[in-house]
Amino acid sequence: MSMKKIKVANVCFTLGWALLPLAAGAAQAPANGSDSAQGEGLSYEVAPPVDQTKAAPWYNQNFTLIGSKDISFGPRPSDDIYLEYEYFGRKGPFELYGYIDAPKILGIGNSHDSGVWDKGSPLFMEHEPRISIDELTGRKLGFGPFKEFYVAFDWIYDLGHNRAGRANTLYSGFGTDIETHSRVNLSANLYARRQWENYGAPNENSWDGYRAQLKYIVPIDKYSNGASLTYIGFTNFDFGSDLHDQAGPARTANATVSTNVLLYSFTHLRFMAAARHFHNGGNWKDGSELNFGDGPFRGRSDGWGYYFGVGYQF
Repeated sequence: MSMKKIKVANVCFTLGWALLPLAAGAAQAPANGSDSAQGEGLSYEVAPPVDQTKAAPWYNQNFTLIGSKDISFGPRPSDDIYLEYEYFGRKGPFELYGYIDAPKILGIGNSHDSGVWDKGSPLFMEHEPRISIDELTGRKLGFGPFKEFYVAFDWIYDLGHNRAGRANTLYSGFGTDIETHSRVNLSANLYARRQWENYGAPNENSWDGYRAQLKYIVPIDKYSNGASLTYIGFTNFDFGSDLHDQAGPARTANATVSTNVLLYSFTHLRFMAAARHFHNGGNWKDGSELNFGDGPFRGRSDGWGYYFGVGYQF
């Protein structure tokens, strides 16, 4: 599950960050339902306003304790409290963003949630680097509303307790930053998906589908106490998967996750709240009748999930 910069590190944020690892939309629930995936990060790469009179660090880090509820990257929504380390920044042509989660770090979660202490996944992470083609070639390739072009990647890995609880997904493609002539920072990526482990699903070890991703950040206000309020959002649309044909009517070819975050931040301390809407989360068809060995149930992969977090940036 899994979310950062009023002057965004070139808006490469993906909201994967902290509060939720809302970010991982590629992760899918285990076929046996025993080891829940952390899901997707809230990557958003938003940091407090930078004092331009001082040298700003290019690499930013934070730790955040996150509580999540009704997160639907599988057919049974999970609740969790987890710890997240997040980093972001830009150095030359390299734009970095990523996070590493320790699921269920306090041993608190619902019956469909498992983590490091109860034979669930001890580690879930997502890394989203982009490399500027403009800077590598030394040429300004942008035109019209497209300001800069990138080679873009998104690697999602769920360590899992065993092979049935493990996922390893690489998205690769191209990205761009888009001029909006407003306060809105906008970027987009288009990826192809290479799937290795996937909780035992039949699309393992194959190229399976695509992802279109749109990210947006809107600075809302700055306050006399030194805090700032920022809206961060992103939408992931996964399409073209063969899971529906390979695994039957309970799986889908398409999935959509839309994330909305409010970040209230000081220089170091930050508070976040996020609402995320799922449609066929994890490529599971909402309302399907399923049985993972503990009795039949009707899957729920549509609807809203929520995150709340407190973090420290350093």
